[in-house]
Amino acid sequence: MVFSAWNTMRAAKFAISVPAETMSQVDRAAKRLRMTRSRYIATVLARIALRERDRAISRKVDEVLAELDPQDFDSVELLRRARRNEGTEW
Repeated sequence: MVFSAWNTMRAAKFAISVPAETMSQVDRAAKRLRMTRSRYIATVLARIALRERDRAISRKVDEVLAELDPQDFDSVELLRRARRNEGTEW
């Protein structure tokens, strides 16, 4: 585990080979954002992982919607209308 004033997360260390120009760009960006190289790379990787997770969820939702029959859409619309009328006194 890696701990510092700003970081109390569990961390895994690993080594990768990166082209020198890419590492220079990473260093410049990290410096501009006042981050360590490690924190910058961790932030970028986390954002990429979240984006991929979101895409996977969207694909799954699309698959489910593609399997719905037209009558299923009618049911959804009825539920939406009922929700809009929420709070209506009887």
